[in-house]
Amino acid sequence: MKTVSIIFIASLLLLAGCNTVKGVGQDVQKAGSVLENAAKK
Repeated sequence: MKTVSIIFIASLLLLAGCNTVKGVGQDVQKAGSVLENAAKK
């Protein structure tokens, strides 16, 4: 499960293709939410 989460987060960051610092911050925040939800399960 841990590996799947890491792959999923990496995919999100790569596919987002953000060009600004604000976009990176949003991607990191989304990735954090995914990790938090996975940890709760």
